[in-house]
Amino acid sequence: MRKMRKLITFLIAGFFLFSVESARAQEYTHYVLVKTNLGNMKVKLYNDTPNHRNEFLKLVNSDHFDGTLFYRVIKNFVIQGGSADSRNAPAGKHIGYGNAAVNIDSEFHDHHFHKKGALCAPRQPEDINHFKMSDISQFYIVKGRVWTSEQLDIIEKNNNIPIKNKLKKEFYVPRKEELARLKEEDPRAFNELLRDIKQKINFEYSLSDYIKFSDAQREAYTTIGGLPDLDGDYTVFGEVVEGFDVIDKIAALKTDKNDRPFTDVVIQVGEVTQ
Repeated sequence: MRKMRKLITFLIAGFFLFSVESARAQEYTHYVLVKTNLGNMKVKLYNDTPNHRNEFLKLVNSDHFDGTLFYRVIKNFVIQGGSADSRNAPAGKHIGYGNAAVNIDSEFHDHHFHKKGALCAPRQPEDINHFKMSDISQFYIVKGRVWTSEQLDIIEKNNNIPIKNKLKKEFYVPRKEELARLKEEDPRAFNELLRDIKQKINFEYSLSDYIKFSDAQREAYTTIGGLPDLDGDYTVFGEVVEGFDVIDKIAALKTDKNDRPFTDVVIQVGEVTQ
C-alpha cells in the first residue's frame, strides 16, 4: 500500500510538471507591426517582461503611437520614437518631453540585451529616477555597431577595475598595516584575515554592477552589433524579427542639432495576429 501511494504521488507530480511545461511551451507570443513611411518592422514582445509587454500593448491598441515620429535618430546608436508630443510637431521643435509618460518598474534579464533590433524602454536619468523605471509611452530600437572581442574586453575592464579598486580601498587598505604585522608575527592569523578580506571583497563585487559579457552577448555584438554599454541600464522587452533594413534606413537619415530627422518618419503600430 505504501509503495502504491508513492507511485500515485510520483505520477501526480509528474503530470503536474508536464502540464506546467506544456503551458509554458504553448504560451502565446505577441507581435506588433511598426509601420513607417520608410518601411515596416515586425517586432516580437518578450513574455518574461510581462509588465512592459502588457502596458505596451495597451498603448498600441489605444492608438497611442499612431501618428507619432521617430524623433531621435543617432547613427550607430538608436532610433527612438512614440512620444505623444512628436505628433504633428513642427520642424525644429524640441520633442520627447511630453506629459504622457507611463512609468513602470524595470524588468531586467541578463539574456535580454542591447543587440541590433532590440526593442527597449527609455527612462528619465537616475538623479531623478533612482530605480531606473521605464517610460513605456515611448520606445527605442537599437541600431548600434559591430564590436571586436578586444573592445568588449576593454568595456569590461573599464567598468570593473574601478569597482574592484573601490572595494580594495574599503576593505583592504585599512587593514594593510595589520596584515604586514601578522605576516611577520603570526602567518596563520595573516592567512585567515587575508582570506576574510578577500571573501568580503568578492561578496560585495558580486552585488555590484560589474560587467561580464555572456557568450550570447559576445556572439551578437561581434556579428550583428549593438550597444553593450547600455546593458543593465534600460529594459529590453522585445526584438525586431523582420525589417532590419528599415532600422538602417532610418538610422542613416540626416538630422538637426536635436537629432531629429529632417525627413519625418511617421509611426503606426498595430498588433499582429499570428
